[in-house]
Amino acid sequence: MSRLGKLPIVIPAGVQAVIKGDYIFVKGPKGELKQKLHSLIDVVIGETEIIVKPSAVQARNSSAFWGLYGSLIRNMVEGVSKGFEKKLELNGVGYKVAGGGAKLTFALGFSHPVEFAMPDGITSAVEGKFITISGADKQQVGEIAAQVRGLKKPEPYKGKGIKYVDEVIRRKAGKTAAK
Repeated sequence: MSRLGKLPIVIPAGVQAVIKGDYIFVKGPKGELKQKLHSLIDVVIGETEIIVKPSAVQARNSSAFWGLYGSLIRNMVEGVSKGFEKKLELNGVGYKVAGGGAKLTFALGFSHPVEFAMPDGITSAVEGKFITISGADKQQVGEIAAQVRGLKKPEPYKGKGIKYVDEVIRRKAGKTAAK
């Protein structure tokens, strides 16, 4: 029995949810998202809530899909109403970031500047050495934040690179002088 799947998903004011064919569409002030539905689950949209339940056919994975699609639809509703964001921090002497919005330009110690273009639906903001990536799709925001972090991963000796704000870098001691 799925604990997440049993919980009804509350639809806030200003958010609309519609099922068309095998897809569920959720539209709100931050954008519109869609998700393909699996045949092992049924989705019922009421006036103020969405209920996800397993289909009449009891399959081996029905409770797993029940909880999965409950979480996916819950994230869609939260994303189009509030949005999601990830914060990154740039550490290192001479490391800089400029831009914001749809394009970021990095100076990461390479011989050339590194440019990163944001896909549709994702925006970025730069405040000094902090980068905020935001959008309606939770999976896409996390993926883009991971790609930006991958441009210059933090190294364990001095901690230089791009890291998440809440990430803790395990530091190494480095070489010691001969005695």
